[in-house]
Amino acid sequence: MKRVGIIALLHESNTFLDEPTTLDHFRSNLLTTGQGVIDAFRGSQHEVGGFIEAMSNQPEIELVGIFGARAMPYGAITTECWQTLMEQLEHALRSSLPLDGLLVAPHGATVAIPAPDADGDWLQRVRKIVGPEMPIIGTLDLHANVSPLMAQQCNALFGYRTNPHLDQKAQGLAAGRTMLQTLAGEISPRLAIVQLPLCVNIERQATQEEHGLRFWAEAERLQQQPGMINVCGLYGFPYSDVEEMGATVLAVSEHSQELAESAAKQLADFWWSMKDEFTGQLISVEEAIAMANEVRASDKTRPVGLLEMGDNVGGGSPGDGTWITHGWIQHGHGKVLTVIADPDIVSTATRSGVGTTLSLSVGGKIDPARHGAPLVDRFEVKSLGEGVFDEPETRHGGYSKFNQGPTAVLESDSGVTVIATTLRVAPMSLHQVLSQGLNPADFAAIVIKGVHAPVAAYAPVCSRLIRVNTDGATTADVHRLTFLHRRRPMEPFESVGA
Repeated sequence: MKRVGIIALLHESNTFLDEPTTLDHFRSNLLTTGQGVIDAFRGSQHEVGGFIEAMSNQPEIELVGIFGARAMPYGAITTECWQTLMEQLEHALRSSLPLDGLLVAPHGATVAIPAPDADGDWLQRVRKIVGPEMPIIGTLDLHANVSPLMAQQCNALFGYRTNPHLDQKAQGLAAGRTMLQTLAGEISPRLAIVQLPLCVNIERQATQEEHGLRFWAEAERLQQQPGMINVCGLYGFPYSDVEEMGATVLAVSEHSQELAESAAKQLADFWWSMKDEFTGQLISVEEAIAMANEVRASDKTRPVGLLEMGDNVGGGSPGDGTWITHGWIQHGHGKVLTVIADPDIVSTATRSGVGTTLSLSVGGKIDPARHGAPLVDRFEVKSLGEGVFDEPETRHGGYSKFNQGPTAVLESDSGVTVIATTLRVAPMSLHQVLSQGLNPADFAAIVIKGVHAPVAAYAPVCSRLIRVNTDGATTADVHRLTFLHRRRPMEPFESVGA
């Protein structure tokens, strides 16, 4: 009987936010040990769900839940929070010994104030406890900023290959199968890493657009070589100001370090040859609204989706930005729908009740200079609800259950409908709209606070999706961000050359 443990620590940290991530953010999402880890992910589309499924019905395997922590993307993790997480992780791991292998799920873009390379920090702690011989095999988000320290602790790593992230479970299954082969003595995985001096613009991180398809076709070709297990590129998370920020290639072979390094270098060279295709194509609010009006002139049956890149909730933004909505009020044709995280407004609307009309100042509370001024208007409270909804399809992040807290639907005199929420929720499910009794077809435009995560959910109901360059904590214009710790030189900030 082989004992295989599972550890997951998942957070995407936006260091350009002033508000930090605290222990309460983890407690409100996921913070558990032991069997609770398996219970939280069993049957899910998450990579940990893939770990569990791969290990199931294997009579020679005993699966051991060790530690699981997850919080919504937000600012860097506080010192107090990180120390507590590490104490709990290390205690849970020592209490679970002996083990024969570890399946791990670091996000890859986690930053803690005392440990900027947070994923490298916790993986190194784990390695010190279990020793150099135990296989550690894991998964990474496509947005991972991968450090050499992270790679040194692991025998194999599998990154998501899709954005929106629809293959998380598939990568977890691949990691699980690799663990089974390793424990059976069939393979001895070797991992190679190449960091590129390239910041991949968030607007260019779709995997199903032409440039993405070309890149992943080459990765797949290299992966099909005899003796290879995995070849992938990690696009990086440009909102973490750390040394490892940027594009990375990982390659895993069955036995040969030389083969893994060769494959990693080949994909890195190919990526570098097409680096200009990963430079952001930025569309202003005014340009986007003009485009939307033109689309609506020929198709009035479906809304245009306006992806608000500067207030990307999945990238850690506050979710109360208003730039596009203000622009639509001035230049858009028809009704517009937006989701804004504003707990105070929800409380006010709840006290007033359905059917009442109020003068409100909605959104623009966290940092109006960066995310837009509040929407000041008279709003009718159309409905109130609990804000809990389910997503039956496979969507970005593998999430199926959502809770945005008490929710109010507000409709203004100027044709703006706001779904005001108590909690931030990334727009990965169309049921965020449908659960409120709203029909997307009733609107000329929908403001969607994301870049790629919402595509699978919203593309079927929108005539077109337009990525809009707005200011904010997740602006696509990386030249507006002040980096202190990134590597230099790095494209597109400095010219690196051939």
